[in-house]
Amino acid sequence: MTVVVVQFGGSNCDRDAVRALQYIGLDAERVWHENRLDDSVDNLDGIVLPGGFSYGDYLRAGAMAAHSPMLDDVQEAAERGVPVLGVCNGAQVGCESGLTPGAFTTNDRARFQCETVHLRVENPNTPWTEAYEAGTVVEIPIAHGEGRFELTESEHEMLRDNNRILFRYCDAAGNVTDDANPNGSRGNVAGVIGERDTVAVLMPHPERATLPELGRSTDGQGILQAFG
Repeated sequence: MTVVVVQFGGSNCDRDAVRALQYIGLDAERVWHENRLDDSVDNLDGIVLPGGFSYGDYLRAGAMAAHSPMLDDVQEAAERGVPVLGVCNGAQVGCESGLTPGAFTTNDRARFQCETVHLRVENPNTPWTEAYEAGTVVEIPIAHGEGRFELTESEHEMLRDNNRILFRYCDAAGNVTDDANPNGSRGNVAGVIGERDTVAVLMPHPERATLPELGRSTDGQGILQAFG
């Protein structure tokens, strides 16, 4: 069984994702986005759309990659229940391709944010969060210039009422405040699931909070364990 990390021109977190998945004991490999999944992988166990700057973020972050032929395969796999995780630029691709609602746009401070943030677990009953309890605060790095999650208020209410919000930005004590919101995302939302809970997009980078030798939090391991 293999977790595929889709590589676009401009991806720069694909190797990081493979290394993190391998560290927690999973088989993982990169597949170029112009290939087809059925031709590349015999036993597909999951898909990661990694961070970076696919197509240089021209037009709009994630918009061009969302029309890659590979995304047809990703959509079909998602419909079969294959776990799919979009991280940072991959989250932008996921939203642009319709895997989840909403869109990501320029941070409200109009600058690139690269730091470790706190996230509060909102729904522990998904494959991505079952390693945590509700209200658990985890530390995960961010690195984005277009990480502000936007959607209408009614869409936000729908996600909230249907327990489709995975994480919200918070302070170290778990308080969801404006000051703890690094990019202006509506409702401090940092990650959501699609119509299936096996599909998720997440702006923070769990692969950067997995390896102990990096000398930082390893809280991201729990998210990646959804592929196990």
